[in-house]
Amino acid sequence: MIAYDEELRDRIGERLAGHARRTVDDPEKRRAAVAVVLVDSDLGEDRIDPAPLEDWIGGREIPGHGLDGRMVDVSGGAAFLLCRRASRLNSHAAQWALPGGRLDPGEDAIEAALRELDEELGVALPDSTVLGLLDDYPTRSGYVITPVVVWGGGRLELSPSPDEVVATYRVGLHQLQREDSPRYITIPESPRPVVQIPLGNDLIHAPTGAVLLQVRWLCLEGNGDPVDDLEQPVFAWR
Repeated sequence: MIAYDEELRDRIGERLAGHARRTVDDPEKRRAAVAVVLVDSDLGEDRIDPAPLEDWIGGREIPGHGLDGRMVDVSGGAAFLLCRRASRLNSHAAQWALPGGRLDPGEDAIEAALRELDEELGVALPDSTVLGLLDDYPTRSGYVITPVVVWGGGRLELSPSPDEVVATYRVGLHQLQREDSPRYITIPESPRPVVQIPLGNDLIHAPTGAVLLQVRWLCLEGNGDPVDDLEQPVFAWR
């Protein structure tokens, strides 16, 4: 596990401040933001998945190879908040996601990420909790996503919106450094490798998977390599 303390906050803040952030300026894509919310967690608190399979799977293929799609045994120490989206949503239903959404008129990425965090999880945090921004990630579905790294300051009390979120998990940052992570596969639709981030008993794909990989590389390991060249699976292109 990784300790949730001031040293971690300062180290991540310094790495984000020193990073030459890559931005994407594409007028044909809409702008969106996601919040990478860093919180504390207890070992074993997410061992029992509260979401019945039929409530979220939404026709999504189970990854196989010993995986059953459940987010279990992931908590402990410094963690980030990961949401399982409701299966009835019009887009990207039943997928794993960070809190976030499109920018409203006049908003910047930080304002949008904090607003969406409040709307989706009932957590209101001020601008002062923002540690920095990761690279923009352009998606196949027509967005440029800006990830905003936020220091939650503890465990936080979560009140997920049932219209958008089936369940929210505190996933330990140590999960991002598993020996079997990241994974890459090829698809006939693209020459770019599709990235997969194993978490619990499931695989997280881009764009969320790409964001989480940069959290590992930059925030935890100080590696500024890009992730925008990593492909998304075809089911995420819509």
